[in-house]
Amino acid sequence: MTVTLTRDQTVVEPTAPLAWSPLLMSPTRIAGRIPLVVQRRAAALVLPLIPIVAFVALWQLLTAHNVVVWLRFNRMPTPMSVVDSLTSRVSSGGYYDDLLASLQRILLGFGLAAAVGIALGILVGRSRTARMTLRPFIEIVRPIPAIALVPLTILLFPSSEQGIVFITFFAAFFPVVVSTIHAMESLPKVWEEAAKTMGAGRLSLLWHVVLPGALPGIFAGLSVAMGVAWICVVRAEMISGQFGIGYYTWQSYGLLDYPGVVVEMISIGALGLITAWAVERIGRRVNRWLPRASQ
Repeated sequence: MTVTLTRDQTVVEPTAPLAWSPLLMSPTRIAGRIPLVVQRRAAALVLPLIPIVAFVALWQLLTAHNVVVWLRFNRMPTPMSVVDSLTSRVSSGGYYDDLLASLQRILLGFGLAAAVGIALGILVGRSRTARMTLRPFIEIVRPIPAIALVPLTILLFPSSEQGIVFITFFAAFFPVVVSTIHAMESLPKVWEEAAKTMGAGRLSLLWHVVLPGALPGIFAGLSVAMGVAWICVVRAEMISGQFGIGYYTWQSYGLLDYPGVVVEMISIGALGLITAWAVERIGRRVNRWLPRASQ
């Protein structure tokens, strides 16, 4: 570039344009050039990995140095031993049999709880007579832990499989029915009054006004019920099961196979994540009329 001097000022005249470089741009300007869709996908991929990587790194650090500070990490398996156990477990056919057995129990028990719980919740929420008759009984039985029913299920049911499914149903039933009742009670009365003034009957009012308005609350209960169902089915398998993830977890603990215990814990978490994601996706599709469901 050349510099031209005058009496009052100095003028800088560039002779050649400067080459563009990403280093000369601020991070904000660089991010502005990236499409918003790419930014969201990158964030959805990277952000969940941050706590997972931090947890595994801390786990490796504590177990590698045999840290004992109230908690005894010197007895915990290392991440590499868990990976080795997972590799050997995945290569065996029994692993998938256990996964399939637990998944079948969950789907059957949860499906029954969803069907019965939603139907009963609608009945209690819409009928004053049903509310006065059934609500006290529901509130009396609801605090009973599902695991406490294991001895009774052994006596009542001819096989442990049926008992485990019943325990799963019992655990998932109450979050569904209670959330459905509350969803019914929280509906604005003006919706029903407006529909009635337009000539809607009882069935039309229930199908086109009450159910769509209550579905967000119902699916919130279904999401909670899925997590509770996994907790109880694993515990029931530990006590009375002959196969399944919970049964293998308890067997690994009895054989001092601690990496195997962690492998089964990871498997339970993965299956729980998949089933909860499925419930959430179905809920978003059913509730697509909501403003946030379309985002």
